[in-house]
Amino acid sequence: MITRRTSLLLQTIQGEPAGRIAPYNELVNTFEFEEMARRSLAPAAFTEIAGSDARAFDKMTFRYRMRDVRALDLSVSLFGEKLFAPILVGPASLQARFHAGGELATVRGASAGKAAVVVASKTSVAWDKLAAEAKTPLFVQVESAEQAKAAAALGCKALFYTLNDWAEFEAVRKAVKIPVVVKGIMQAEEAANAVNRGAAGIVVSNYRALPAGSVATTIDALPSVASVVAGRVPVFADGSFRRGTDILKALALGARAVLITRPVLWGLAAYGDKGVQQVVEMLQSELARSMVMCGTVNLAAITRAAVRIHSR
Repeated sequence: MITRRTSLLLQTIQGEPAGRIAPYNELVNTFEFEEMARRSLAPAAFTEIAGSDARAFDKMTFRYRMRDVRALDLSVSLFGEKLFAPILVGPASLQARFHAGGELATVRGASAGKAAVVVASKTSVAWDKLAAEAKTPLFVQVESAEQAKAAAALGCKALFYTLNDWAEFEAVRKAVKIPVVVKGIMQAEEAANAVNRGAAGIVVSNYRALPAGSVATTIDALPSVASVVAGRVPVFADGSFRRGTDILKALALGARAVLITRPVLWGLAAYGDKGVQQVVEMLQSELARSMVMCGTVNLAAITRAAVRIHSR
């Protein structure tokens, strides 16, 4: 029997045109959303959001166990807000180049899917319009103290700052009274320094976008960062999360939540806000199923023991 996924792959391998955009509710995983995005975008635009690096995830397997999980709860508390699941929509600049609705469609879709959004510093839609549209907590990634003040004035619950130099981080942190999370940490020493300097959270992220295989992946770096942080502040991770199993592995290795960016943009590119919602809800459902298989009724029950890391 040839599945829809197999059919798409055969069309790609054989060089046949695959221009049909399938209904979003017929897709079964985020990889199919990537294919729909490819069909929807010009090659140059698609290249910006294509691909992933799953090599580290492939080395990990679960230790399954059966327990009573009828009271399954995916919720997580972050910065005084209770979120439906530990899945945040990550930041991406100028999203109108992928869909006419841009960030407004992303916020609408994420809100419908009960997911919080981290808005980029450079957007196609003004922050105040996004804040007015959001029905879930809105976080903003900022580059300066001035941007930090503007985001705080809109009622933003927390800020994300991509690390360039510590002096700028200090300026951002001192400019506002809301939490500031440092993004772009890949080493335990950097994470400890960030916490000591007042960071309210850490995002393990290889934001420099170096070629795959040239540096450690975020999931590889996560355990050492989580260990040195030791629960003092929440640890997040982004990078190549494509399945609920990927997310559960990150939670088991010490992440409080993950940021999902490219799969959300695939949904946006092909279907607008409905595609964003579908991607978010798909990952939430996959995470729930994986938690059930591991016998974990809530996030507090997820431990390092759930994951086995193989040498090859």
